Amino acid sequence: MSKIIGNTETIENAGSPAFDPSKSVEQIRAVAEQGIERSKEAFSKLSSDVETTQRAFDSTFEMAKTTSNEMLLKTIAALQANAEAGFTHLEALVAVKSPSEFFELQTAFLRKQIEKSAEQAKALQALMLRATEDVSKPIKDAFEKTLKVHKAA
Repeated sequence: MSKIIGNTETIENAGSPAFDPSKSVEQIRAVAEQGIERSKEAFSKLSSDVETTQRAFDSTFEMAKTTSNEMLLKTIAALQANAEAGFTHLEALVAVKSPSEFFELQTAFLRKQIEKSAEQAKALQALMLRATEDVSKPIKDAFEKTLKVHKAA
């Protein structure tokens, strides 16, 4: 073991200011209150954003339901029209008296069905495009609103 040789004086309160516990408690309290206030603000903002998102999803689901019902009705109408055309064609085929008349009826029916199918496909495609826009609009609007708010902040 080694011994320190020299002057051994006790240094008391050398270079340190007087510690005041009441001031430190006040400072800690102020920092804590500030943290709580910031937390409340963040929670309030988050809550508002959640409510906006919930409304957007509700609107989207309602629009999806309405649109899917419309699509279903259009599809059923197209299937019904095609079935009725098929039965009408079968009735006409039963009354055929010659092979040439059969081929003539069959050709006319097929041409008419192809045209009708193309029209139905175009109508369903237009409805699907509109449905896609309508369904995505509430979410898109909410997203854009949130982006504007966050950019402003």
